[in-house]
Amino acid sequence: MHEIVHIQVGQGGNQVGCRFWEAIAEEHGIDPQGSYHGDNADFQLERLNVHFNEMSSSRYVPRSVMVDVEMGTMDAIRQGRWGTMYRPDAFVFQHGYFGNRVTSWANAFYPEGSELADRASDVIRGGVERCY
Repeated sequence: MHEIVHIQVGQGGNQVGCRFWEAIAEEHGIDPQGSYHGDNADFQLERLNVHFNEMSSSRYVPRSVMVDVEMGTMDAIRQGRWGTMYRPDAFVFQHGYFGNRVTSWANAFYPEGSELADRASDVIRGGVERCY
């Protein structure tokens, strides 16, 4: 069986990625807290470990890494209905850099974004190592 580590980058990637996780979770009977409450366990749980890791007490978390140079999108995800489903260490963002500054692709690519590369690589590596 194959397992997937889903990597979401930037505002658009994270917004689309979160909708993806909502759809996958609902399809497999996973609620916003990561608990299974489906109605067809044989079918829904069969391939659950392709996208999710099972944590203690039968809680499922997406095998996802979210990367962005701004905290705004990450804060919106964490404060949203499905925010508690994700691992806290799955969020990789630049602390305190931008505030009210408008980001540009050039800033996100080189000065600030390059500083995230090592941290993002470590989190991605950890996600891969948690695969069975």
